[in-house]
Amino acid sequence: MSTLSLCLLWVLATVARPAPVAPMGGPEPAQHEELTLLFHGALQLGQALNSVYRATEARLTEARQSLDLYGHTLELLGLQVSQGQDATRELHTDLLGMQTDEDTLQLQVEATARELEAAAQAQQVLWDSVRHLDSRLRVACLGRACHELENLKLHADKQSHLLWVLTGHVQRQRREMATQQQGLRQIQERLHTAALPA
Repeated sequence: MSTLSLCLLWVLATVARPAPVAPMGGPEPAQHEELTLLFHGALQLGQALNSVYRATEARLTEARQSLDLYGHTLELLGLQVSQGQDATRELHTDLLGMQTDEDTLQLQVEATARELEAAAQAQQVLWDSVRHLDSRLRVACLGRACHELENLKLHADKQSHLLWVLTGHVQRQRREMATQQQGLRQIQERLHTAALPA
């Protein structure tokens, strides 16, 4: 029983002390009945108050548990936000690194393309020389001219091989650039997705 109920019972017990003896035929039976009813009402009031107290205490406990759960949920959300921010920073760093790599690769491709163009021009000059010597050789086949023609043909073959190697190198670099650009697009999409509000 709660403290409030005990206090009410004590007050009622004090009030319910036997009254001074009344003359015969007085209102004593009626007072006794009233006191019994009053005592019974106070007891019911105490029980009702006790029930209200217990229900309120249960609600407060439930509210406290809900607040604890809410606080825990907020902590978890804060941790997830922090992890998301860390992942976004890491993706941003990766993106900057990939952009730097792409810039370097672009410079290499441009340098190789220039070398390839110079080699193609040199090969064209060489083939022009070979055709010129070949036409001269047909006119007069001299030993020295034939030997020079063979040397030029060997040199032209080497130049052709070098040109073929350089062309393959440029194609490989272009494929690498395409792969890196795809990776950059994926990282940018992930960064964009991560930046969207949940």
